[in-house]
Amino acid sequence: MKNVYFNHDGNVDDLVSLLLLLQVSDIKLIGVSVIDADCYIDPATRASRKIIDRFNTNNDYLEVAKSNSRAHHPFPSNWRLSSFSFNAFPMLNESGIILTKEAKEPAHIDMVKKIEKADGPVDLIMTGPLTDLARALDYDQSIENKIERLYWMGGSLDGHGNVNELGFDGTAEWNAFWDPEAVKRVFASKLDIQMVGLESTEEIPLTRELRLHWASLRKFPAIDLIGQGYSLVLADEADSTYYLWDVLTTLSSLYPDLIETEDVKASVETSGAAAGRTYRNDNGRPLSLVTKTNKKEFFKLMDNLGKTALLR
Repeated sequence: MKNVYFNHDGNVDDLVSLLLLLQVSDIKLIGVSVIDADCYIDPATRASRKIIDRFNTNNDYLEVAKSNSRAHHPFPSNWRLSSFSFNAFPMLNESGIILTKEAKEPAHIDMVKKIEKADGPVDLIMTGPLTDLARALDYDQSIENKIERLYWMGGSLDGHGNVNELGFDGTAEWNAFWDPEAVKRVFASKLDIQMVGLESTEEIPLTRELRLHWASLRKFPAIDLIGQGYSLVLADEADSTYYLWDVLTTLSSLYPDLIETEDVKASVETSGAAAGRTYRNDNGRPLSLVTKTNKKEFFKLMDNLGKTALLR
């Protein structure tokens, strides 16, 4: 059985990814942690614990570790507010208590200890910045030998980023921009990396039709929660585009037939106007870049996992 550790940054896509991970019966989720990036960490941590309370039927004891890592460049505050709203959803607060515990150690140390304790190799899924992994490697580099593969949502190798901040050139993706030094540290490791960049998810945008599809299935509690979560995202109505980056990262780590990949070599800029930019470089580190998604099968899988989720 595949061991999985999940480190996320607490926005809607991350929390939906956690919900779906809990429904996969042939993996062992050994740990969950939250980093204070595209969220506010306290409500995002509480929301994660509540999701585990309500939807964990396949895993043994789980706890959620809270990161104490800090940003080089913090996410915009208005992007991070969804964590408060998600944490307040009635479905997650019906009991009035949280049973899933918060881990005693900060996320990077929790990551090390959970990986060391695992009964075999561990797949590491990260849908936020790489800072906790970089710190974990500095804390105990031997975990490299137990990580089967890192699946990371971050970066962009086509030259188009999503950082529109004064003084920067727009080529960086936010998870890389949050801490470019962490990307450099992880890229310098010997880890096998599969990367979902901004360009990897063109087939799976959040659309009005998709929202209505989830609304039609709201009799299933997990899909109702998914639909509520994405209702917090101002995308198609606001003339902007949002893709399911984190969910693709998560599901493609478990169901590789959903995607096509390309073997590339890449590097990262750590300073200047292009800080956080990831780019193709013949002298860079090898990684596998997701280039295409089977849209039909992706959404079919999301539906199936959501429909089979049992509300506790």
